[in-house]
Amino acid sequence: MMSFLRRWVLHNFWLKILSLVLATGLWWWISPDQEPAEVAVRVPIEFQHVPPYLEISSVTIPDAQIRVRGPERLIRELRSGDIHAELELGDAKPGERTFDLTAQQIRLQRNLVVVQVVPGQVHLSFDTRLTREVKIRPRVIGDFAAGEQIGKVLVDPESITITGPRHHVELVDAATTDPVDASGSRTQATFVTNVYVPDALVQVVEPVPVRVTVMMEKSTPTATGH
Repeated sequence: MMSFLRRWVLHNFWLKILSLVLATGLWWWISPDQEPAEVAVRVPIEFQHVPPYLEISSVTIPDAQIRVRGPERLIRELRSGDIHAELELGDAKPGERTFDLTAQQIRLQRNLVVVQVVPGQVHLSFDTRLTREVKIRPRVIGDFAAGEQIGKVLVDPESITITGPRHHVELVDAATTDPVDASGSRTQATFVTNVYVPDALVQVVEPVPVRVTVMMEKSTPTATGH
């Protein structure tokens, strides 16, 4: 019996191995996991080699929707972090410019094909970077007792450094603190708060807590005539 099994197994052994390999490859080829599939993935556009003196001054920048095709197994495993939409900005200059966004700007793993890129073009505005100091303007609110009023408000620090596209930074008159509610204060009170700049393209270089000191004083009665 063992002799028969040995002869059966060893007879044309390599031919049997080859047949097994071919059968496995054929199964893999026609496997449902290898059937082509498509998916649309939304990813942020990455800007490469932006000149250090330049700022993108476009208020809104669209994401890229990339439609890719490939084996169903790879499509199922695909994550947004596996796809990169890249724009080369090394030669950008102040002003407006339109960039083509095509399959050549999409980086993804092999065996996947880019079918469509939306949008096909990206229009950007550029400006030189400006950094400067602006005053901090405190915002104090509150209800005070009769005969009491705000006499003086001190801010520490008195100014902050901001940076961003030149034309946006030049329009910033001052940074403003979050509202400080000084209700109930009778002599002097100090509050710790933050500052903000209303322009989303302008950033505070080194954000720090701001101390707002409110000094109260007696209000002068208003004379009434007869």
